[in-house]
Amino acid sequence: MLNSNLLRKLDMQDLMVFVAVFERNNVTDVSERLCVSQSTVSYCLKKLRNCFEDELFINSRAGMQPTDKAGTMYPHILKVLDSINQCHAGSPMFDPSLQSVTFNLCAPEYFEQLILPHLLKRFALADLPVTVNMHKFEAEIPVDALRDGSLDLVICFGPNFHRDHAGLNSRTLLKDDLVCVFDKHATPLEPRLNLPAYVERRHVFPTPWTSATNMVDGWLAQQGKKRQIVARANSYSAALKMIAGTDFILTLPRRIQQLLAAEAAFNHCEAPDGLPGFSLELQWSQHLDQDGANRWLREQVILACTEQEVA
Repeated sequence: MLNSNLLRKLDMQDLMVFVAVFERNNVTDVSERLCVSQSTVSYCLKKLRNCFEDELFINSRAGMQPTDKAGTMYPHILKVLDSINQCHAGSPMFDPSLQSVTFNLCAPEYFEQLILPHLLKRFALADLPVTVNMHKFEAEIPVDALRDGSLDLVICFGPNFHRDHAGLNSRTLLKDDLVCVFDKHATPLEPRLNLPAYVERRHVFPTPWTSATNMVDGWLAQQGKKRQIVARANSYSAALKMIAGTDFILTLPRRIQQLLAAEAAFNHCEAPDGLPGFSLELQWSQHLDQDGANRWLREQVILACTEQEVA
């Protein structure tokens, strides 16, 4: 928004006249440079003086001398004109085939298991010199690393699992729900566990990130219930090995269950009614929104997630 309605009367020509007068100190030179009449230059100066409530340029023997306010305004108006030119030109296209590039992503295991293999396969098939460095997701979104560019993207769970932060953009990539996974020989007969049966079982918990809270136990607490966790695993694969040959229960995202829980060894049933699902969220810094490489990477991630939704 503008500080004054008077500013709405300005146009690009007025700003160009301001810069030209500041640099050339002569109305005649300005009119020739901009291919406009001297009366047009005078009219633009009148508008500028009215809008900014300052004389801006004072006629002297040495030519049109800028006031202190005009000197302060000059670099800002240059930036305005440069920004307009950049808008017209658009962001340069990023071509990953021309040079090697390394991207740094912070994401939970869910992304590494489900999406990252598809990304890497796509890069390999296209023979792109792209390297992806994965960083472990901790309790909070690494905002500073996104802002200073040491991280290109953060992938996290939602909705509302983490605090909102200024200066970040976000997009939902896909949605998933939770299912109950068992050893093949310890599967309950019912297709869906009720809440009492769910909390009676002993649970193995795969920690999706370093945090004292999680969606399952948070929901159980709202129901006035608590489950018995016999082990916490660092990965989905390790958690599956822990329930093999036992009557333990493992609550997994459905897509992970379909990917990792082989039918020869494991079975599953639906989770208790009301246990919420979740979304996979993409976050990036607003100052990289129009960056060619960052935008290309986001497009590749979104495409890989779209393929998962269709599959």
